[in-house]
Amino acid sequence: MPKISSKGSQMPESPIRKLVPFAEEAKRKGNKVYHLNIGQPDIKTPEVAIKAVKNADITVLEYSHSAGFDSYREKLANYYQKQGLPINKEDIIITTGGSEALIFAIGSTMDEGDEIIIPEPFYANYNGFSTQNGVKIVPVMSGIENGFALPAIADFEKLITAKTKAILICNPGNPTGYLYSKEEIKQLADLVKKHDLFLIADEVYREFVYDDNEHYSIMNEAEITDHAIMIDSVSKRFSMCGARIGCVVSKNKELMSTAMKFAQARLSPPTYAQIASEAALDTPPSYFTDVITEYKDRRDTLVNALNEIDGVHVSLPKGAFYCIAKLPVKNAEDFAKWLLDSFDLNGETVMVAPAAGFYSTVGVGLDEVRLAYVLKKEDLIKSAEIIKEALVAYKKLNE
Repeated sequence: MPKISSKGSQMPESPIRKLVPFAEEAKRKGNKVYHLNIGQPDIKTPEVAIKAVKNADITVLEYSHSAGFDSYREKLANYYQKQGLPINKEDIIITTGGSEALIFAIGSTMDEGDEIIIPEPFYANYNGFSTQNGVKIVPVMSGIENGFALPAIADFEKLITAKTKAILICNPGNPTGYLYSKEEIKQLADLVKKHDLFLIADEVYREFVYDDNEHYSIMNEAEITDHAIMIDSVSKRFSMCGARIGCVVSKNKELMSTAMKFAQARLSPPTYAQIASEAALDTPPSYFTDVITEYKDRRDTLVNALNEIDGVHVSLPKGAFYCIAKLPVKNAEDFAKWLLDSFDLNGETVMVAPAAGFYSTVGVGLDEVRLAYVLKKEDLIKSAEIIKEALVAYKKLNE
């Protein structure tokens, strides 16, 4: 039988989706499953976006420009400018989701064998994107004890080698919910300028910021214009995960012309999804006000309920809609499987994402899970109750 590639063998499974067969079996047995494992918002997609697709007068579904609709990039640039970001249309390439934007960014800046430094825990698919490009992730550890704040700059510097090409952050963070401060971003800006590195910032959760905190973008740092690459997406902002529209943003012209070659190789981003995404920019500000209020309430509901469970520790997220919970178990993946396979509370159970998959350091995060508070508060309360009872039962089972 022909042999598959070593790269294919090294591609990691998604910790977010790998337990899907267990969830499907739980549902076949008649159990209701609360999905806290994936960041799929239940907030309605803006009606203006849905209507734009329904009303699109298209007789031939043509390719778009490889960089995306000119009108969409212009409108998106205006959207950023209203947020105080000095971004123009020519600084933007529309991509098939934020995922493709990250693949373009990594592929445009790194060769096989190069290294990228990422604070961990980090979005699990960064492992996959790096593997696709033959790039090595060099993790720098952040910890739950200080809410997963930016590690000391000295910790970054001791990891920089001749092969280091970039630092990648997610701000606000998936899976931690941590929001980097303006001071932390400036520290990173100084670092990449000193060592002539790229700073890639995944800012897809920029609108989801709580407690009067403010998001500070790397695009506001004028001193690193040629170093900064911003990744964005409509998936979470407008609850349009299925649209698969994102963008890569940079004022580095050489970088953007290189990314454009990757964009041309895949021809163009999807037309109907761009129509929806462009229309979504007309969403009134009240939409975000209501959404942020709802997510803050959900965050407080879940975090407070979890912190009342013996042995569970959760830090308070400042942004996004995820949190990392440390559980009183040795192996959170085993517990997560058992939750779906062998436990229910009145016919209901919970699906979580084992957090070890959000680290690249082997053996770290084994007792942690990532939880997405994307369900209504009543469901989050029930989920926490299920986890509480499950931990008691699981402990007895393993005594």
